[in-house]
Amino acid sequence: MGEFFKTLFFVVLVAGVLLFAWLLRDKWLPGPEEPVPAGMPAETEAEEPAGPLHPIEAPSPIELDGRPTRPLPTLDDSDGFFLLETGQVFGSDVEALLIRDGIIDRFVATVDNLSRKHVPEKIRPVAALSSEFVTEGSGPIVLSEENFRRYDALVAQVAAADLDAVADMYRRYYPLFQKSYEQLGYPNAYFNDRLIEVIDLVLETPEPTGPIALIQPNVLYEFIDPALEELAAGQKLVLRIGPEHSATIKGVLRELRARLASDE
Repeated sequence: MGEFFKTLFFVVLVAGVLLFAWLLRDKWLPGPEEPVPAGMPAETEAEEPAGPLHPIEAPSPIELDGRPTRPLPTLDDSDGFFLLETGQVFGSDVEALLIRDGIIDRFVATVDNLSRKHVPEKIRPVAALSSEFVTEGSGPIVLSEENFRRYDALVAQVAAADLDAVADMYRRYYPLFQKSYEQLGYPNAYFNDRLIEVIDLVLETPEPTGPIALIQPNVLYEFIDPALEELAAGQKLVLRIGPEHSATIKGVLRELRARLASDE
């Protein structure tokens, strides 16, 4: 891809965030917001909840297949372990997309920023796609069907992922996700609550019935429709992969949410 995505999931979780992050690299205007300083929350919350809305239970010392679990590494030493297990769950093609350092921190920060206008370049967990962003027409410019096909393989991998295995991996590494979220600037909040909130926002993304018109005021693109341009970064990414892929990703997210949210 170009400037805006070679990373939406581990948002499925690693794979939905991967897909979202990958899209973030195409030629798209980043929006007016300044990058979020490292270690600081992007927004100040008025009040923090007294406890998690969607608590995550720690896995038992014995995995479901009967094998003892390995002790979790520290957050600073987790990259190699996390990348290895990501490859086992999602396959080597997905694992190969990931940046090799600070992957849990990058994942947590990307999830936290998908509800905002812009996901800063430095926090994205994936490298760039080799193919270029594709549009068609000149008055107006619209998103091309050919552009949607760029995401076929990655969406197929997300759709084929074993969501039970994804949820088990997430539960196993959750203490590290939570620690990273606290270090991001939310010491009294819960990362799983934030993840469910972001998934719900993505699921609310509108579904245009016709071609999506763009404008290119400079090098980068933005939506002509002000209502679409005002959407959150995660919602814009869903629009950009095309209606069929969007429906697939939303379906996966609904199933993942059912495994991670206590209200299901």
